[in-house]
Amino acid sequence: MIIIDDVEIAYEEAGLAAPAGTVVLVHGSGADMRLWEHQFQALSEHYRVIRYDARGHGRSGDAEGEVCHHEDLLAVMDALGVERAALAGSSMGGAYATEAALAAPSRVVALALISSGLAGHQWPQEMLEQARARVHSSVPADRLARYRAGTAGHVDPADVLAMAKAHTLWQTAGPDRGRDDLSDEVWEAAVEMARLVFERSWTGPLATERRLTPPASARLHEIAVPTLVLNGLSDVPGIQEVSGILAKGIPTARRLDLPETGHLPPLERPEEVTAALTTFLSDAFTPERVRP
Repeated sequence: MIIIDDVEIAYEEAGLAAPAGTVVLVHGSGADMRLWEHQFQALSEHYRVIRYDARGHGRSGDAEGEVCHHEDLLAVMDALGVERAALAGSSMGGAYATEAALAAPSRVVALALISSGLAGHQWPQEMLEQARARVHSSVPADRLARYRAGTAGHVDPADVLAMAKAHTLWQTAGPDRGRDDLSDEVWEAAVEMARLVFERSWTGPLATERRLTPPASARLHEIAVPTLVLNGLSDVPGIQEVSGILAKGIPTARRLDLPETGHLPPLERPEEVTAALTTFLSDAFTPERVRP
């Protein structure tokens, strides 16, 4: 554990004593660091690899009050003595990695943005309506409102599980696929991570997020490091739209689409994601980029 602003942050690291560089893996809002199991093990053969649980996720302490995830990411690097690193972020972890690259560009060697979010981007109304119909409706509206407000005296575990399964079906499988499109291993891992996220969100203290100002969505042209945008072609269309914005807006970006892949490629397509990251990082970690 490391301590950031009096909050315990769980992390794991692996890799060589004299690595080619350091890679930090950043999970999204619906997962925890277990998302990266395959990449964590495989990339550590060549790099120092760090993964951690964000506040309110996994084994880390609660998120409470104002939270700034990209500052936490940089603080994790500080605590572990990492001057410069390549950042790989999944879902909103990609948004946090992008913000870190804008806030502290000298500390980021490269970016891998996987099914990424983007701070400052407005999700399309159609996507929000689909989320309400396919995910939020899994819990009665009055109870869901109390859970989110933190005013429920009791959170029903059946509601937590129902929401986690609905969320996994909509995003991890994708809106046009079904449960059978995911292996049992992927389904169970995704549901368990989502279940813990909803449970902690509904039973823990309330928190708000502080984002980078001006927002990252208006500053993509400032990113000058090598960037890989990895997109699942079965993901929610509104999220795939962000992959297009990132690929077009970041001058150094290149895009890779994975067919029959939903919102969590590191979990669903571990070998393909690891292979893409391995190739990308071998090109990104040139001597001049590794040096401070």
